[in-house]
Amino acid sequence: MSAASKETLRSGAALTALLLISWQLLYWSIGEIALRSPAETMLFTVKYVGTNVFWLHLTETSKAFALALMLAAVIGLSLGFGLGLNRFSGEVLEPVLVAAYSVPKITLYPIILLMFGLGISAKVAFGTIHGVVPIALLTIGAVRNVRPVFLKAAQTMHLSVRETIFSIVLPSALPEIITGLRMGFALTLIGTLLGEMFASQRGLGFLLMNAIGLHNIDVIMAITVLLTLFAGSVSTVLLLLNRRIQK
Repeated sequence: MSAASKETLRSGAALTALLLISWQLLYWSIGEIALRSPAETMLFTVKYVGTNVFWLHLTETSKAFALALMLAAVIGLSLGFGLGLNRFSGEVLEPVLVAAYSVPKITLYPIILLMFGLGISAKVAFGTIHGVVPIALLTIGAVRNVRPVFLKAAQTMHLSVRETIFSIVLPSALPEIITGLRMGFALTLIGTLLGEMFASQRGLGFLLMNAIGLHNIDVIMAITVLLTLFAGSVSTVLLLLNRRIQK
């Protein structure tokens, strides 16, 4: 393991310890009405993940999130490479993407429901629109930052567009693209969960919204911890991968 990876893991461990200490202090301050202690939450979470109900809803969320992330990545990368390589189109359409990104996505949910209904399609669509724009914008920037001398070399060697992308553009832009995928991953997960919270009868988002309505603090804390661990673990892996590529 490299020194940078060890440093990242040490920083992650220190941050985790700080969060646990802060969590315990906050629990002592607020009490049982709104929180559970870290120990109580961990014990309940271990029991909760062993129930059939949890796995039923986890499977539903996993399917919707996987589809949404795949669509966000494919559409975002395609837009990013297309607009990044074509400067005129990029300059025209990039402000449109920025404007679309600034629109609160929750305002679009009624339209999505009318288009896709209450099934998994609406959750996938809502998750996709959260993640696709940041992936596209960061990919556009990454492609534009490729050194012009590399592109001139590709022209000199008479490389096709496909060969230029995979041999020159992609390796040069990969670190920024992975950063975009990290952002897209997190936002797609948020979008999928929001879709389940507001108009779904299955999924972790539905479980979370139902627990909020019933003031079930144990379930709220358990789902929150599991989602945080999942998102943090994947983000850490992508960050380590990004640092390894940049060497």
